[in-house]
Amino acid sequence: MSIILLIISFILSATLMKMMIPKLKQLKFGQAIREEGPESHLAKTGTPTMGGISFISVTVVLSIICMFFVEDVSKLLILVIVTLGFGLIGFIDDYIIVVKKDNRGLTSKQKALAQVVVSIIVFFIMMKFVPSIELGVSIPMTDITIPLGVFFIVWIVFWLVGFSNAVNLTDGLDGLSTSTTIIANGAFLAIAWLHSEKEIILFLSILIGAQLGFLLFNKYPAKVFMGDTGSLALGGIVGIVSIILNNSLLLLIVGIIFVIETSSVIIQVVSFKTTGKRVFKMTPIHHHFELSGWNERKIVFVFSFVGLIFGLIGILIGG
Repeated sequence: MSIILLIISFILSATLMKMMIPKLKQLKFGQAIREEGPESHLAKTGTPTMGGISFISVTVVLSIICMFFVEDVSKLLILVIVTLGFGLIGFIDDYIIVVKKDNRGLTSKQKALAQVVVSIIVFFIMMKFVPSIELGVSIPMTDITIPLGVFFIVWIVFWLVGFSNAVNLTDGLDGLSTSTTIIANGAFLAIAWLHSEKEIILFLSILIGAQLGFLLFNKYPAKVFMGDTGSLALGGIVGIVSIILNNSLLLLIVGIIFVIETSSVIIQVVSFKTTGKRVFKMTPIHHHFELSGWNERKIVFVFSFVGLIFGLIGILIGG
């Protein structure tokens, strides 16, 4: 069943994306490239963006259809809400920048507040409909769970907002965030299969298929970008999947690339503010490698390979 869903979502996503690209070009929904980014990226100005709509819509529609064929829809419902919630925040940000031609988009405070609100809503829905969720943080490779009680809501907010923004930071090269999230989702799919988490298996099979369909057009040289619409949604998804599986800390391994990308930004900011010196040529760290002479294909391949190795390690630990 999951293989069939993956194939169907792949076909639907690829077909939808093929139809969307000319329309996005016609509407002039082109990417605005940051002036402070690598100079080579200026050539990408005007590339259609907001392509995340394709794999989000396919994933949500097929997941809703699946709800009619499973006994317990609670986990699917939560996954759909996270996808729509974080995707909507990204869509509004993209819409302001691309359609309204306001490069500021949502302010960081507005974006963070919206993410916190969605995370809190998800928490209360989870508490009502998914009693199997442990109100604590499990330590990988041990039987230890740190109980959080009412403070579990703080953990969910921190985890979802953190990884939503981490994947957003990773989305800076053609196919990079798409490839690395496919790998992370694939690792969690394997772990869900080992633990017989049927709803998560269905959802991730659909999502991976939809992402692969999008990747056909997002790989180098990209014909379309996912925008914040896609990256914020994907980050929220990996975060909530790890929580539903009662193994949230495992995401630090499975999502190692997102951790490295975010850490590089934090290190750069702290170093510059405290010493006036930069540790990296540019952050997130994929730009450092660009400025060091690596081409985009090499960076995406190496980062994806590292993600794959750690994804397999995550499967061995989480399985």
